[in-house]
Amino acid sequence: MSQSSRDLEGLLVVSLEQAVAAPYASGRLAAAGARVIKVERSEGDFARRYDRYAKGLSAYFVWLNGGKESLRLDLRDAEDHALLLRILGRADVFIQNMAPDGAKKLGLGTADLRARHPGLITCDISGYGESGPYRTQKAYDLLVQAETGLVSINGTPEGPARVGISVCDIAAGMNAHQAILQALFARTRTGEGRAIEVSLYHALADWMNVPYLQYAYGSHEPKRSGVNHPTIAPYGAYLCGDGKALVISIQNETEWVGLCTHLLDAPALASDQRFATNPDRVRNRPALDALLSPAFARQDREAAIALLEKARVAYGRLSTLEDLLHHPQNRLRPVETESGDLEVLDFGARVAGEPPRRLRVPALGQHDEAIRAEFAA
Repeated sequence: MSQSSRDLEGLLVVSLEQAVAAPYASGRLAAAGARVIKVERSEGDFARRYDRYAKGLSAYFVWLNGGKESLRLDLRDAEDHALLLRILGRADVFIQNMAPDGAKKLGLGTADLRARHPGLITCDISGYGESGPYRTQKAYDLLVQAETGLVSINGTPEGPARVGISVCDIAAGMNAHQAILQALFARTRTGEGRAIEVSLYHALADWMNVPYLQYAYGSHEPKRSGVNHPTIAPYGAYLCGDGKALVISIQNETEWVGLCTHLLDAPALASDQRFATNPDRVRNRPALDALLSPAFARQDREAAIALLEKARVAYGRLSTLEDLLHHPQNRLRPVETESGDLEVLDFGARVAGEPPRRLRVPALGQHDEAIRAEFAA
């Protein structure tokens, strides 16, 4: 086991969780060595049934639940409820993303738990937060993408679109993970736990700050622009002669001069007043694209990349999932499951030189017997 995968060794995390946001947070803690007991209903986390594409298992579940222990509980049963309270008596962290007020109705509200266990760190993940007029509204990823305005600025001029991954859930899970680590560090100084509140809405609303500020203080409403940046040009996708697309980005005037010189073979164009500055280029984007599109169409993608390298212009290949599957920059980590071993894309952060840790995804109720015995009355 690598050193970083033992960083949280000795910590007990209990997560009453389902779907994506809470499992994302607890999964990162498990990967760092914390013991994570995943509490599931008798039928299991419903994310287990989202799809069957990962060797018959849910891709969502395989991605988020490596390294955990699965314990089935019926929290309306007095014995199971008492068992969970005993486990929480030894826990360092409690995460839950039940429906609004669900944990409180079961006697697992933050105020009660923190009163009993001052050193406990609690993390309540909700749709819209613990206060406000929408606090009891049901919340799922796409619904919150819509509520935050993300859908309205995403898509094409013809219509809005969802972001193609569970971006709200992931944002909330990342916020929860960060806040829990911060609370664990603070506890080393104070000895006190902390009550953390995370919501899907607020996590994603934070990410919406640029369009929010542009609109609130500049009355500027970004237009849906497909694979184009709404306020920088050229910054978008261009089709090459072999049918493959490149996304390029011009961030300063030096790069603009390089693009004109090497790709367009028209150095004088760099001083054309229609394109002299970024606001000029955005304002005249149709004329700009009328020059760039034919230039890319004359080259296959690799030839265009060679010219962009000479120009020192940033680019990215517009990859398909087939391209992603074989991407040379991929880092993969092994995952063990009841259906056999799989490889998933590795975490975004790693400790230099350390190999990825192999994690096992628990079968439903796999650890029932052992945990019940360990925490017996």
